Amino acid sequence: DLGGGTFDVSVLSLDGGVFEVKATGGDTHLGGEDFDNVLLDYCFAQIEETNGLSKAEVDKFRQNGRISRRLRKAAESAKRMLSTVETTMIEVEGLTDDLDVSIELTREKFTELNGELFTRCIDTVRAVLKDATVEIDQVTDCVLVGGSTRVLALQDQLRELFGGRLDMCKTINPDEAVAYGAAVQGRILSTGGTGGGTDLMLGGCTDLLLLDVTPLSLGIELEGKQMSTLIKRNTPIPVRKSRTYTTVADWQTEIDVVVYEGERPCVDANNKLGEFLISGCERAKAGVAQVEVTFALDANGILNVTARDKVTNAVANAEIKADKGRLPEEEIDRMIAEAEMYRAQDEESGQKLQMKNGIEAAMYKALGQARDRGDEDAQEQIENIRDWLEFDADDAPLSEYEQRAEILKTSFGVSVLMN
Repeated sequence: DLGGGTFDVSVLSLDGGVFEVKATGGDTHLGGEDFDNVLLDYCFAQIEETNGLSKAEVDKFRQNGRISRRLRKAAESAKRMLSTVETTMIEVEGLTDDLDVSIELTREKFTELNGELFTRCIDTVRAVLKDATVEIDQVTDCVLVGGSTRVLALQDQLRELFGGRLDMCKTINPDEAVAYGAAVQGRILSTGGTGGGTDLMLGGCTDLLLLDVTPLSLGIELEGKQMSTLIKRNTPIPVRKSRTYTTVADWQTEIDVVVYEGERPCVDANNKLGEFLISGCERAKAGVAQVEVTFALDANGILNVTARDKVTNAVANAEIKADKGRLPEEEIDRMIAEAEMYRAQDEESGQKLQMKNGIEAAMYKALGQARDRGDEDAQEQIENIRDWLEFDADDAPLSEYEQRAEILKTSFGVSVLMN
């Protein structure tokens, strides 16, 4: 789906009337407007070259809103013409008082100018196929949606990607496909999941079901701002997942459950959806209490989060609707792209967070043992590790975490456990 400003790709499996979304992804800064921007830059460069103007004079044209709008409109019209002809003209009469513009544009030149953007389109398709664990030769059809998919060079590159064995599906108007699909899905939801196509397609489908996926991972915040994921990105919905958590402090009877969506291991880079408090948890030493957290995401995008203490049966919950606190599609794509960009950095940060929590737990265990023995030297060494955790750990490399973990193991016989 390549529109004016964004590019989205979905991989679906079709079986009878069931449409299962395997994966989705996209690029929030890629679309027809980007092709127009490239053409506009080309036009200004041609004006500068053919009329012997200085760069400063052409920059004044760029900054003039009326001139830029007229030239952009002519460039966009030429772009559309190239879907049916090999050569066209970008013409603007009286662009300024003493300047008429007439620039020849061929389909080959247009393809050359936008080559980098076309490559980004193909790279996005490859990435979504990888997320869906689908090989290129497994794809049986490619549906084009959005006006910018009329660009022939892009169609050629897609055809080449699939080894020339697929004809691009153009049986539906690309400008109407999204509205058509929304109408079908609206009918599905209004009839309880049956009869989705009855009133929309003459003699067509009578039963359709769309199995969508969650666009971002969903989870809760742990100690140290660590993200614990319950529902991973691209999981088919509706879905229900549960995990068991415990307390981090002795005699703790209340737990804050903070819900996030996102792909980063630290919640600071993710989107907070909501929070609630569960009270009445088992009063016990740290790590003993057992609290089960359940995420249930339905077909309408409503997320129900429940926390239950397995001993006391204390329960608390929250409902998060699709339109409350959830990110728009452009922001979702941006977060996915950032997660990919910072993957290596995030992996190290995640390891550090886990090791910090492990060192802290091991340190308090070793400190308790040292106090029981009355070993003041050992207490002082362990308190130095505690001070390091509090003041220096956040900026330290992973190797220093490993050094502290080794000290706790070799000197005090306490191993650091990673969650």
